[in-house]
Amino acid sequence: MRKPITPMKPRVSQYGVDPKYVTKRMADYENITSLMLKDLFPDTPDVIFPSDKGVEAIREAAEKALENVDMSMIKPEHSVNICASHHGFTLLGGEPYAELLKTVRDVIARRTGTENIRLRAGVGLRFRETEEYIKSFGLDKYFNGKAKGVAPVDEGIAIETEIGTLYGIKAIYDADWIVHVHNSDVREVHFHRQVDRAVKPFGMSYARIETRSTYHQNLGPRGANFTARAIFNSDFVQKKFAFTVFLNMSPAGVVSVDADNNLYALNDRLTVDGCKYYGKIMTLLGEIDECIVGLDFPCPVPYVFAAGVIYANFTGANVDLFDLDGPLPPYTWYTEAFYGKDGKPLIDNVPPVNPAIKMVVHNYAWGGYPSAFFSNHCPTIVVGREQADLLNRDPQNLQYMEHAVIADNLDAAMEFAYRVAKTDKVIIFDGAVGGINVSTSLAKLLLEKAPIVSKRVDEELLPKWLKQRGINPDILK
Repeated sequence: MRKPITPMKPRVSQYGVDPKYVTKRMADYENITSLMLKDLFPDTPDVIFPSDKGVEAIREAAEKALENVDMSMIKPEHSVNICASHHGFTLLGGEPYAELLKTVRDVIARRTGTENIRLRAGVGLRFRETEEYIKSFGLDKYFNGKAKGVAPVDEGIAIETEIGTLYGIKAIYDADWIVHVHNSDVREVHFHRQVDRAVKPFGMSYARIETRSTYHQNLGPRGANFTARAIFNSDFVQKKFAFTVFLNMSPAGVVSVDADNNLYALNDRLTVDGCKYYGKIMTLLGEIDECIVGLDFPCPVPYVFAAGVIYANFTGANVDLFDLDGPLPPYTWYTEAFYGKDGKPLIDNVPPVNPAIKMVVHNYAWGGYPSAFFSNHCPTIVVGREQADLLNRDPQNLQYMEHAVIADNLDAAMEFAYRVAKTDKVIIFDGAVGGINVSTSLAKLLLEKAPIVSKRVDEELLPKWLKQRGINPDILK
């Protein structure tokens, strides 16, 4: 029985309870063990972070990747906006992404002579979240006071595209040049379906609420992919776009840093890597027959991590989220707009929430994202009155506690969960780096299923996923 992996530390934020209230982590609970990704899949790629070098490995990889990028368009008198997204700061504690942003700034200054380099960090529905990250990682000082968090309700700018007028955030585009710095973590694969993943922030993190809502409401997940592409392809954006830099992620950590003047070329590479690196663990999680889910990570409910996969994906793990031929219709349950007030789908064939989830123990997770859908569909126990009060004060979660019960402490919550769920299989979404914290019973199941899943993905699923995206599977040879 392996010792559990240390979970990600609680973070001080207006969107979560004070860390002093997180008195016990689920990984500390009895009968919890861990599996490393390489235990499950020996072909898991080696990573540069975490490693003995720490964030210095990120700086070295970024500097090397940027050697082949053309920056000649940027003159000493020009201004540059380095555009970032809040999700990068939730990966591996945020340090690698923060270091990438610092390195990109340093290389631009050194090679072009300009010092007018700003940071513009976009966010979703937690409008002040990136401001917290900027301060906690010292980016405000590193960028000489030119670091700014931007929100989708900030002043917009009209962008004429091939499909009509769409709206970006003005502060993103108020420089001569923009540099797109992001990560390849598949994250909301239930939305983008690993289609134009690298382009997505142009329709989300860098877009006004009227435009970014196409993902959540107007068009549905898969239909909304083309709005980001339309914005990026516009003359307005193309005249400002200089280059892009990405953390290339796997469930085990940062594999490499990739950079290119051609966003679509980088997107093609990340499409292959995303399917290859994440396909096996996501398929394996779909093999879980029953379990108690633990939420124990500093993020809103759907974005807590286990084995590099967010909880929102696990709630859809009963379908193949990479398969573009299914389920029909071509979107998943996750978009709450497809459910009525009675909690039932508005149309036929919307897949149900993963029936393997028998109980959810909300030990530590933030508000700031509409999450009542989750507590409504999965029996939920919230640990501590403080968290319940926080959710009740959150305008986006006023109904979350209507579908949940409160436990005084984690021990009481787990005792209740075991008794009601009638299973001892537990999976913990706590951001454990390089692996996953689970109960011993679930560890046994995953180890048994992993070789079968690995063979199926290699021989059947991965070639199909790539063909669906217009990529010849021979690229894997």
